[in-house]
Amino acid sequence: MAPISYFQGAVLGLLQGVSELFPVSSLGHSVILPSLLGWNIHQNKPYFLTFLVAVHLATALVLLGFFWSDWVRIVKGLGRSLRDREITDPDAKLGWLLILGTIPAGILGLLLQDSLRKLFASPEYASIFLALNGVLLFGAEALRRRAPVVAEDDDERIAGTVGWWQASTVGGAQAIALIPGFSRSGAAMGGGLLVGLSHKDAARFAFLLATPIILAAAVLKLPDLAGSQGNGVRGPALVGALCSAVTAYLAVRFLMRYFETRTLIPFAVYCLCAGTACAIYFAVT
Repeated sequence: MAPISYFQGAVLGLLQGVSELFPVSSLGHSVILPSLLGWNIHQNKPYFLTFLVAVHLATALVLLGFFWSDWVRIVKGLGRSLRDREITDPDAKLGWLLILGTIPAGILGLLLQDSLRKLFASPEYASIFLALNGVLLFGAEALRRRAPVVAEDDDERIAGTVGWWQASTVGGAQAIALIPGFSRSGAAMGGGLLVGLSHKDAARFAFLLATPIILAAAVLKLPDLAGSQGNGVRGPALVGALCSAVTAYLAVRFLMRYFETRTLIPFAVYCLCAGTACAIYFAVT
């Protein structure tokens, strides 16, 4: 019997595509849901991490496609910056901000991802950290700086608001998502709010930051899916990836419109309530 069925793969893929981009922790939900449903899936086993590679890769490709025109401008801006040896436009600055934000999260991910995921890959821990994720989102809203009214261009607003040190800090904050229950997008959005971005710009910056990190992590682990660790999960992983791509696309479209006028508070309430309820459930069962 395969360690993950096609049905389970589809459900986990659908869930991952939404929860990776919503600030509610995809890894935390992937740990909690199987236990709630009584599935015999061991989240700290190599085959499960291999399955996650496929669904994360699908999400990263969707983000890359959704923001493709932005990435084209950013890459061209970086090219101009390297050619002229100076930063002369918002696209170039945004590109360097993304590089600075990617480096700390990438280094921490390479060093800590396997140990942290295995250490905390239990529904009890994930539930507690999901509740704490809600607390962090509440804190980001309470402490956020009011976004100034500046240029209408998205890149110019972000580049004009985020400093070099702030980009590294916001990017590094994403590493908290290595612990199941904490959200990568939530950490980055919260950090964006704290440095003065609007909700919409914080979400956009978070998604741009997440794309190379998720994509690189998935590509590095892709050989595991093709190797012996992928035995029994390749088919469900493919189904999960396709499902994840669909919900990730719908999620990013929804969120970019949602954050034009709304806040992180509903997600904070959900995480705090769902995490607390699940923690109590697992404690008494």
